[in-house]
Amino acid sequence: MRIIPAIDIIGGNCVRLSQGKYDSVKQYHNNPVDVAKNFEDAGIKYLHLVDLDGAKSKKIMNHKVLENICLQTSLHVDFGGGLQSDEDIRIAFDCGAKQITGGSIVVKKPEIFEEWLLKYGNTKIILGADAKNENIAVSGWEEDSKLDIYSYIQKYQKKGIQYVISTDVSKDGMLSGPSFELYNKILNQNNSLFLIASGGIHSLEDLFKLKEAKLEGAIIGKAIYEGYIKIEDLGKMSN
Repeated sequence: MRIIPAIDIIGGNCVRLSQGKYDSVKQYHNNPVDVAKNFEDAGIKYLHLVDLDGAKSKKIMNHKVLENICLQTSLHVDFGGGLQSDEDIRIAFDCGAKQITGGSIVVKKPEIFEEWLLKYGNTKIILGADAKNENIAVSGWEEDSKLDIYSYIQKYQKKGIQYVISTDVSKDGMLSGPSFELYNKILNQNNSLFLIASGGIHSLEDLFKLKEAKLEGAIIGKAIYEGYIKIEDLGKMSN
């Protein structure tokens, strides 16, 4: 299972939100590159990098952070937040992202996302399927699309999607454990999917349970920054 620490960026700083609410922002570090280097030094191979400024402004904003992390580490970075145009995705890949995650654009401009899937291939394009009451949440989770998450994922799996990142919005940043029921339901309906869990992870036990449930990966954020999980332990799980 991929062990994937998260770095969320606002104003060039490493921050975390709770349930996606911008008024809950908490800053942890002013140099995301140093944070990424610490992950790599611990033996971690993957990184989930989110441009929260981009998500809010609907265009890529913190591409320099992405570029500096990719230049100064060998981490496999998946990048999301504000990718709304062909120019945005070009910048992300030019700056070193190995994969990108499409979230709101899949709902708002599905034809563009499907073109990306054809152009770049399904190993580089991740479907962001974030859930609020089992419906797809978009626009920084401020909007309920009324789209059922299960049929939504099935639709894009038929179009070639392999990788899906799914966050249960109610769990994100709450350190209350991941949404095991949601992930089991998704995998029961889409058993060939490479599903990556995000949100709520609080302990190594949570990670072992996700691994047992056959998740492709797990994204860990606040539990690292608040000291509930040590990066050294994550590094051991990565090897």
